[in-house]
Amino acid sequence: MNTDSARIRRKVAREAATLLYFGLEKEYKQAKLKATEILGSHVLPTNLEVALELDSVAEENEGPSRNQRLIRMRMEALKTMVILKAYRPVLIGSVWRGTVRRGSDIDLSVYHDNPEEIVDLLKASNVKIVREMQTNVNKHGRNLFSFHIYVEAETGDRMEIVVRASEEAEERRRCETFGDYIKGLRIQELEKILEQNPAKRFIPTRTSPDAHRKT
Repeated sequence: MNTDSARIRRKVAREAATLLYFGLEKEYKQAKLKATEILGSHVLPTNLEVALELDSVAEENEGPSRNQRLIRMRMEALKTMVILKAYRPVLIGSVWRGTVRRGSDIDLSVYHDNPEEIVDLLKASNVKIVREMQTNVNKHGRNLFSFHIYVEAETGDRMEIVVRASEEAEERRRCETFGDYIKGLRIQELEKILEQNPAKRFIPTRTSPDAHRKT
């Protein structure tokens, strides 16, 4: 890629990231298309390129408070994961990545075939459940079910707990934003991070071999 092309891609990615950060667009695809329209360009950056620029925009606008928010949200995630330890909880999303920004929530995945059992456990543990929702998605011919539990943490942070079928526990899923595999953090891993490097980040670089191109 020549210098001019790289510069244009970076500029479009930055514009798309700015649109996303300030809530002018909600989805990456639409943000990229809007950015090309604003800049009069036909170059579409990858989702990874936009995500890295979005991380930079958040850092510039939020400063040191961003890391403080991240650590608080990771600690809050751990408390809920301990409650759900029998269901193989995994911390994913921006709180795992270390890319939280204003408006971010805590994303947890758990694996069980009876979501109501998890709802009952949360209620018995005095966790404030705001909403519940079931979804079914047909992916590559498979009908995948998930149950979403929306929670308000004691800190006021929002949390989404996604209950997936037990058979999906060992499956690897690609991240549509960063393009790499979603690894996340389990309880012991998160405890170790909080002890040793509580603001550690888990994001691929622009040239990461594990990231694929998404447009």
